[in-house]
Amino acid sequence: MASTLVDARDRLSAPARLPSFRLLWLGQSLSLLGDGFSYIAFSWITLGLTQSTLALGYVLAFQAVPRALLTLVGGSLSDKWSSRTLMKLSSWARAALMTGVGLAGLAGSLTLWMLCCAAAAFGAVDAFFQPARASILPSVVDEEQLAPANALLGVAAKVSAVLGPAVGGMVVAFSNAPIAFLVDGVCFALCGVCVAGIRPLPRPAAAEEEAAAEGAAGSAAPPRAEVSLGARIRAGLRYAFEDPRIRTILAVDAAVTFCQAGPFTVGFATLAKVELHGGSATLGLLNGALAGGAMLGTLVGGAVSSRPRIGLLIAALAGWLAIGTGLLGLVGNTAGALATVVAMGFGMGFQGVFGLSWIQRTIDGSVLSRVISVDMVIGYAVAPLSLIVCGALAQSGTAPMFAVSAAVLAVTAIGILSSRTVREMR
Repeated sequence: MASTLVDARDRLSAPARLPSFRLLWLGQSLSLLGDGFSYIAFSWITLGLTQSTLALGYVLAFQAVPRALLTLVGGSLSDKWSSRTLMKLSSWARAALMTGVGLAGLAGSLTLWMLCCAAAAFGAVDAFFQPARASILPSVVDEEQLAPANALLGVAAKVSAVLGPAVGGMVVAFSNAPIAFLVDGVCFALCGVCVAGIRPLPRPAAAEEEAAAEGAAGSAAPPRAEVSLGARIRAGLRYAFEDPRIRTILAVDAAVTFCQAGPFTVGFATLAKVELHGGSATLGLLNGALAGGAMLGTLVGGAVSSRPRIGLLIAALAGWLAIGTGLLGLVGNTAGALATVVAMGFGMGFQGVFGLSWIQRTIDGSVLSRVISVDMVIGYAVAPLSLIVCGALAQSGTAPMFAVSAAVLAVTAIGILSSRTVREMR
């Protein structure tokens, strides 16, 4: 038992011994901290300037829409240039932008439309960072280290997602919103420095030939020598949707996003207040339980030495979440709800390690960022729909909303198991 635990610990910590991975880990963490800072800073300074929640909605929408529209462009450029270059330039651009907003705020010259323009620019630049962030790892660690490396990055991402808004809120509380923008700029600048220091692994010619052979045998041919940005985007879409395995990953991600965005926001809030007769503390516990379960599942997934059959694993995740979501509509006490949410988070974290590693390991590097950007755009489209549908269903209580989500996930699991090609994915 002790030997097994030592082996798991060594496997999980192996990527951290690589200097380039440590720089990537730190750079990603700083970027995500900056994202949390920017959300708090934009929200607080907009409300302070206008006293209007409608104005806040405008600012946040100005940030979200360009990010959604330009993500496919970001994925295409990341494949054309390099993930490292795009991450570096995007980080420094965001640093300059946030610093400029902070200085304008300190000078008292900010207006609502300046904030809207800054938010739109931030969202546009961020659209180039996100696909690159998800596709750079295969150039930093060996294939056998993808799972533990993704686990370490995943845990850091979840911690940063919690700390960023919390620390940003403290900075605003003890100083003011423009200072938070300046701190945000420092985070992004340091992220750029870290990414600039990454040295990609050399890829032998034999490995390139083997990867090309595997791509030709198991998936659509990677697009080559596209002459225009539009052609590169179309080629990436074609590559993603012609391969049944990639289509399955995209469909599962869409279903999980639909059954997560609404149920984990509208659903958790309604469950905490109406069904469990709690308050904001109960809502915080539910979100904390989900994050804690996901972090634990991510660490366990990264420590596992075997490579599970990914097709069966994603079917199991969909079924697992279907059961958990259904139980949330029936549970009548806080302890039961928290236990269910922890179990759901564990499944999402565990499968997420292997799902992302499969994508990074299997998809040709020349199109990897484009496929990842397709997945992101689908998520951007599905999440608002989920919020609207769940908001309507929650008017009659949480049971109908969770029941619909469970049904969607159950159908997804059955659909995965019905395809032999998908079941045998490794």
